[in-house]
Amino acid sequence: MTEQSDIVVIGAGQAGAELCLELRRRGHAGRVMLLGDETWPPYKRPPLSKAYLAGTADEAALYAVPPAQLQRHAIEFIGGTRVQRIHRERREVELADGRRIAYRGLALTTGGRARPLAVAGADLRGVQLLRTMDDARALRPALRQGIRLVIIGGGFIGLEAAAAAVKAGARVTLLEGLDRVLARVTAPEVSAFFERVHGEAGVHLITGVQVAALLGRETVEAVQLADGRLIAADHVLAGIGLLPNVDLAMQAGLAVTDGIVVDECARTSDPLIVAAGDCANHPSAFAGRRLRLESVQNALEQARSAAATLLGAEEPYRAVPWFWSDQYDLKLQMVGLSQGHDRIVVRGDLRQARDFSAFYLREGRLIAADVVNRPQEFMLAKKLVAAGARFDPALLADAGVPLKSLLPS
Repeated sequence: MTEQSDIVVIGAGQAGAELCLELRRRGHAGRVMLLGDETWPPYKRPPLSKAYLAGTADEAALYAVPPAQLQRHAIEFIGGTRVQRIHRERREVELADGRRIAYRGLALTTGGRARPLAVAGADLRGVQLLRTMDDARALRPALRQGIRLVIIGGGFIGLEAAAAAVKAGARVTLLEGLDRVLARVTAPEVSAFFERVHGEAGVHLITGVQVAALLGRETVEAVQLADGRLIAADHVLAGIGLLPNVDLAMQAGLAVTDGIVVDECARTSDPLIVAAGDCANHPSAFAGRRLRLESVQNALEQARSAAATLLGAEEPYRAVPWFWSDQYDLKLQMVGLSQGHDRIVVRGDLRQARDFSAFYLREGRLIAADVVNRPQEFMLAKKLVAAGARFDPALLADAGVPLKSLLPS
């Protein structure tokens, strides 16, 4: 027997939860079903490698939408449920347990999964990824005094986990395949700042290396590098990126290219299906090209646009991307996309201080900013980047010139 629903949302992360809430904010009274393959109600993933891993937040503090709020808004959450197939011709989704649910509108907020290690020994006990609540619950008890933790990957997940592990007393070695940490998202000057901070905290950083294998009998005991070096390990965490969950979309015949292809209103190649969040590849007016963003800001704002589309409205998603990372006493806030910059201008001392603002210019136009521990400057930087105006580098660098004075009138 096929159940009837008005709107079905596949993927119970922050994008999926926000989409459901936005439907209710807009007055939608039809049946809304939120399907998730995890048993947890919708939760926030960023704290998993920050506050939760550090032990300063519990599971309930991470809920994006607590169960009581789901009930209050008549959002039917079905957790621990894997959707096996989308039948577009019948407007149905088929669950792994055989149930079928008909839909009028369908949303794919399937997110992504942690990229697995493709080396021998990756299945040893003590080797894990960090993407889900269950991943974090398994890792947190392992962060204790004296444990030898090897982290593979010098991106945000790896650096945030390193900060939490060092605070817990672990002996941390961090391996990065490129020649510097955060190489894909920041300039060398900013990478050097974070390398200095982590080194001073006791993290042993090794860049420009490749992992050949993980060694051990049943439990991991060492990481073998391509150059033959062995690094002793009691636990290994791999933070090497994310793969968008696009299998359902591909099976359904939707357009997929580094994510589910959507238009500026989050509409897929099927007008009855929208997609939002980490899994969606959208046209960005800001970047002037298509891209797939992995950020909470993107998930929430694109989900609102997707909800509008399902209800027949046209509200294009045109936000300027921004991100953040917490490490030790540092809050890194980033706005814009720095790729393709031809100049970086810094306010502050990257070599000595623990706060600064770095501005990225391309042909004189401000395209991005990285700001550490300067929240007021970050708020202004968001406005400056959104303005897309040209700026005198000397004025950006001069701490005596208020950033507010540079805003276009």
